[in-house]
Amino acid sequence: MATVCATIIGGSGLMGRAGVAYSSGFKAIMTAVPYLLGMLIFSGFAGRISAVGTSFNITSIPDLFERRFGKATKVTLGALIAFTMMGAVAAQVTATATIINMLGGEIGVSYEMGALIACAVFIIYTATSGLFGVIYTDVFQFVMLILFVYILIPGASLVKLGGPAAFFRNLAPELATPYVDGTIIGDIITYFVFTLAGAEMWQRAFAAKSQKAAKNGLFLGTVAYGLTIPLVWFMGVVAHQLIGAEKIAMYGTTDAVVPALAIEILPVGLTGLALAGILSVIMSTADSYLIVSVQSCVHDVYKTFDPDMSEKKELILTRVFAVIMPLGALAIALYMKNAYQILMFAWSFYAAAAGLPAFAALYWKKATTAGILSGMIAGFTVCIGWKLAGLPFGLGATVPGAIACAAALVIVSLATYKKSLSPFLDPYAAKT
Repeated sequence: MATVCATIIGGSGLMGRAGVAYSSGFKAIMTAVPYLLGMLIFSGFAGRISAVGTSFNITSIPDLFERRFGKATKVTLGALIAFTMMGAVAAQVTATATIINMLGGEIGVSYEMGALIACAVFIIYTATSGLFGVIYTDVFQFVMLILFVYILIPGASLVKLGGPAAFFRNLAPELATPYVDGTIIGDIITYFVFTLAGAEMWQRAFAAKSQKAAKNGLFLGTVAYGLTIPLVWFMGVVAHQLIGAEKIAMYGTTDAVVPALAIEILPVGLTGLALAGILSVIMSTADSYLIVSVQSCVHDVYKTFDPDMSEKKELILTRVFAVIMPLGALAIALYMKNAYQILMFAWSFYAAAAGLPAFAALYWKKATTAGILSGMIAGFTVCIGWKLAGLPFGLGATVPGAIACAAALVIVSLATYKKSLSPFLDPYAAKT
């Protein structure tokens, strides 16, 4: 439960979404709820993922693709996952750099220096621990997050204002009014489809000790995340009442809203604990995404071409990619400098190209190799084309990308399908 919730939230889910609430109000909730619903649906079939993993010794989505559709689909999906997770790590680098810059700006620590520090920490932390260390530190980081961010900061904000009545009395209507536009629709589809194929959550389902643990852990972690959604919105909008706009502008990004709020309303000792809580959740997400990206590069791409690789060589390559991937994330973070925008940029490609194929691999017996490859290529290509065209009608690129993916997947699969038995439709009977 703890590792699921801590991974879901992350720097973009906390600081980035609070920044969205600060600038766009209800959009922070409108785009969070679809992700919540998608994760609840995902928890419903997490037990099936665990069963497939146990029956066929599968530990990742690309492994599943290889067993059903061959090496070409595994390599294609592995490369896509590596790119997407690198973007997700970049969002965490951005969030961490923002905090470091806020704390050290007076002594000359720039955003760029903060990004370098964050990148170095992520490299050391992940390369020396692996998935086992990531999971267990997530538990401690989850406790830090809940106590010193989601309880301490909102509670202290209400005390500073003089109670809930004062907050609602001073609340700007535009920050609490639901609305929908093309960008929000695009973000909603991105979040919802992404949950079908979120590699970091499939990894946790495969790694769970039982089907029950997989299902319950994902469900409870998602419920815990759901409780934080209104709190993130609250922290974003209450900053309007407690912090001047010029101070947020001074930090250069709305990602600074939550740490700025902590610095503004808390005494020194509690400020340190609150910022430690924020950094904890960033770390818990960064290491999870980094582990997945490294695994994809080494296990799903490189090892496919060198299946007899020794354990020693695999370990060396794992540590090499644990350096290369964060450096790629650093380049993205230095270019975009906004956690939410980076995350949506990375997730849109993956959601459009991999969301529906992953679901089809698990449930649809008529899905074929040609259909899966066609769907992924169509989704990725249309998503890029839609972005290059400047997002026509203001609609997010995931929407047309996912439609193209679905059409190509279904049409080509039906055209190339030959009736055969698939053990994945009944993993409990795999041995027979």
